[in-house]
Amino acid sequence: MADTVENIKEGKRPRSVRVVLLALMIAMMLAMLDNMIVGTAMPTIVGELGGLEHLSWVVTGYTLATAASTPIWGKVGDMYGRKGAFLSSIVIFLIGSALSGMAQDMGQLIGFRAVQGLGAGGLMVGVMAIIGDLVPPRERGRYQGMMAGVMALAMIGGPLVGGTITDNWGWRWAFYINLPLGAVALALVTAVLHLPRKRSKAGIDYLGVVLLTVGITAIVLVTTWGGTEYAWTSARIMELTGIGVAALIGFVFWQTRAAEPVLPLHIFRSLNFTLMSVIGFITGFVMFGATLFLPLYQQSVQGASATNSGLLLLPMLGAMLVTSMVAGRVTTNSGRYKVFPIAGGVLMIIGLYLLSTMDTGTTRLTSGVYMAVVGAGMGCLMQITMLVAQNSVEMKDMGVASSSTTLFRTLGSSFGVAIMGALFNHRVQDVMAERAGALGANVTERSAQLDAASLAKLPAAAREAYQHAVSAGTHSAFLLGAAVSVLVLIAALFVKEVPLKGGPQQGSADGADAAPAAMADAV
Repeated sequence: MADTVENIKEGKRPRSVRVVLLALMIAMMLAMLDNMIVGTAMPTIVGELGGLEHLSWVVTGYTLATAASTPIWGKVGDMYGRKGAFLSSIVIFLIGSALSGMAQDMGQLIGFRAVQGLGAGGLMVGVMAIIGDLVPPRERGRYQGMMAGVMALAMIGGPLVGGTITDNWGWRWAFYINLPLGAVALALVTAVLHLPRKRSKAGIDYLGVVLLTVGITAIVLVTTWGGTEYAWTSARIMELTGIGVAALIGFVFWQTRAAEPVLPLHIFRSLNFTLMSVIGFITGFVMFGATLFLPLYQQSVQGASATNSGLLLLPMLGAMLVTSMVAGRVTTNSGRYKVFPIAGGVLMIIGLYLLSTMDTGTTRLTSGVYMAVVGAGMGCLMQITMLVAQNSVEMKDMGVASSSTTLFRTLGSSFGVAIMGALFNHRVQDVMAERAGALGANVTERSAQLDAASLAKLPAAAREAYQHAVSAGTHSAFLLGAAVSVLVLIAALFVKEVPLKGGPQQGSADGADAAPAAMADAV
């Protein structure tokens, strides 16, 4: 045990530790890669199963289940043990993957994708919470930087892998590919990871689970349907908004009285934890908005191929990967981290403002540099938010802290896509009407986002007008992103640099050696 502890403190990774990390990386890859692969396969799926009118639910069902289950997985891990919860989430994800691959119609696929989403909620939380349990905060930045690298690689490679699988093996293998990877992760975690079992005397807070699930579901549906399926002022959106607000108010009220609350409100008494929740929300808002509109701009305005859509984001994701790894290493070596949220806020503001200046004459090199600035900003924030959030709570709340941070980032992405998307669509339609008159208004009447085939069929004048319209739309969307990112900088300035446990600043009296000992026992 002593040798293992020393290896961890010195940054060395014995074989058993490397095996645990490999299993966690595979699980993270499963959760991140799935949506990217499936998105590429969707046209082929619709061609075989039909049900085009229900297409959005294939993604929405997965997203809803993931968001709603995320805080529940974190709490279950805290109450009954991290290993059992993590293994259960892998099994549920694999069952959902197998069933999705066997789906015979769109209704079945939507239902099975929801099962997948239930498991995916536990994968992300499980990885971060297990790292939080096993690795002291002083060392945690290095490991979480690796996970950020896996996330970036999944976002880059997902569309390419999805296209290759669909073209050569068929769309069903977009789901079946998860089975061998998941089986490896399952075997490694079962054999190598040994964590103490827990048994809480209190039961699960079922009322809290129901209220939280209803609230999250309503919020995600509002941000998904608003401005697309239904007008923002429609009765359906107003009903969902009212249900969501009422459910969340009821949830907060009940959490103050529940014996074992699913989301203990006392964790928000920590200023750092609350600030990290805000920063995580805005990071999700900006990141997923950027990954949606950047490929659209490059395909519509710069004439890039949709087939290589993942590669179009390489400057941003590559910068995010490198910066995240550097931030983790510096935090591990120095124990200091406040500089990274501040730098991340500044870089995101500058990068998003630069992206808002792009027009029909912007070169790919110039836009690539702008994307790299945004990516560097996100790299400073992605894992530091999780690290500081985990360092702000007691070990017994590690799962809840991890799941809450993940949930806020997920909700931020939903709001980002919805709000930036609404602004983009409104601006595109206005510019098309100005530049192409009635023809322009008709072209974008149903949607302001045209695929390559539809764009090629437009008359030259309408196509040129659309390129200007997309430039104007991205200008508005990214300018909003820059304005929202100011909140990251403001929040970062109030972060208190509390010494990370497990470093030379603290001794064993306050639990600094607990996490290294846990890692030693675990492997």
